Amino acid sequence: MVSVGRVLGGRRGTVLAVAVLTGVVTGCGEPPSEPVDLLITAGRVLDPETGLDEVRNVAIRDGRIVAVSVEQPAADEVLDAQGLVVAPGFIDLHAHGQDHESSRYQARDGVTTAMELEIGVYPVAEWYAERDGRALLNFGATVSHQGARRQAFGGLIARSAGDATFTLGRGGGNDAFLYEAATDDELRRVARLMSDGLDEGGLGFGFGISYTPGASHRELWQLFGVAAERDAPVFIHLRSSAAFRNGGAIAPFQEVIANAATTGASVHIVHMNSSAGEAAPDVLGLIRGAVNQGIDITTEAYPYTASASRIESALFDGWVGRSDDAYGRLQWVETGERLTAESFERYRQHGGWVITHGREEETNEWIVSQPDVIAASDGIPFSDGQAHPRGAGTFARILGHYVRDRAVLTLMDAIRKMTLLPARRLETIVPAMRAKGRVQVGADADLTLFDPEAVIDRATYAAPDRFSEGIRHVLVGGTFVVRDEALVDGVFPGQAIRSGSAQTATDQFQ
Repeated sequence: MVSVGRVLGGRRGTVLAVAVLTGVVTGCGEPPSEPVDLLITAGRVLDPETGLDEVRNVAIRDGRIVAVSVEQPAADEVLDAQGLVVAPGFIDLHAHGQDHESSRYQARDGVTTAMELEIGVYPVAEWYAERDGRALLNFGATVSHQGARRQAFGGLIARSAGDATFTLGRGGGNDAFLYEAATDDELRRVARLMSDGLDEGGLGFGFGISYTPGASHRELWQLFGVAAERDAPVFIHLRSSAAFRNGGAIAPFQEVIANAATTGASVHIVHMNSSAGEAAPDVLGLIRGAVNQGIDITTEAYPYTASASRIESALFDGWVGRSDDAYGRLQWVETGERLTAESFERYRQHGGWVITHGREEETNEWIVSQPDVIAASDGIPFSDGQAHPRGAGTFARILGHYVRDRAVLTLMDAIRKMTLLPARRLETIVPAMRAKGRVQVGADADLTLFDPEAVIDRATYAAPDRFSEGIRHVLVGGTFVVRDEALVDGVFPGQAIRSGSAQTATDQFQ
């Protein structure tokens, strides 16, 4: 169940609701009788599920919202939010920067939950254990197909480091797990390892198929079937369009939609803008058509025209011998320089992050304006202040540039893309996500307060380490991580977001 609360009119305008959140039914007709921990007053409260867009007071106790009303209950602390929007904390489904430094930039961008769902992590239990009690933001991850594939092929377990992208590059000597097709025995092992990862708390299966070109169409289809059996969503970076003869940008989407239709798997396609390019209108039409036919499929995009990846990965295997103009589209993250054929080969041997420029802003703006395309950063880890600006500015850029300055998206639609839609994507496997992405009684006090007239991104490709502006306060579970536009030191309120499923999967390969 999701909240069945609604805002009723009248002189008091109090939210009279019955909220069904994580199984707890809470009435909210009267203000709390005992003092609350924090009362946020006079803010413009936006709740994307009920449609509430009114000045209200928000009362918080023990990390949860206990009242949203015009009343002012007694409180240990009061925060004046006049002139600010009080929104659910932003939920980023696609954040490769899982280290503390990257989380600081995301917190200043309004993010309260940042998850690694595209590539995933491996082993899952160890990754979660490393972060318990030490996280600024809520965190979670899928089971990495690449990590499970590496172990199934007999390689050493490469434990996910802070950036959670350990398998984007080559394997350090034996790259069979990236480039070779799996035998039946290997495929059975991959399936079993990935299913075990769900039991350890994984939030679904994470596939980076462009980075594992050896994974066959059959392998992908079979693993979608395993995910469907476990009611686990699939998060996928599509296969390169070069793998489909004359298929164009639309063919990789068709493969995934066909897999979802025939297995019943729920699917989330990451960075639709990167994968579709200028074919985005056709691709989004294809996705919407699948949804209309009852297929559970969602997608996301970040608001920038340049992508980023590891230069040593299989993604760049076909770049040898390209034109000078093609290499000039590549920007080396560590120095900001544009590459040449010579520097491309040198850095490819060295390994590291590279930005690829070249998409059209007209198409980028159109994608951002679509209310059913989830906002997600695809942010890469910060290293000595160097990264892609999307890791620091995605959400403020949408609110400031595209909502306020360009007016291509309403404020409520933008908030919905950043909060409610990503929460709903995970609710089937994590029922606790029903308490996120909302400003309602019973919801977690993950909140972002921003000035709609001042919010804007400041990170650029030349200077990616600039904090967003106008995000005044950010709370995670009722604890300030940003206050008065400054990071709060020494707090680690982030909680693990783990799968709620512990069922045993049927081994369909036996």
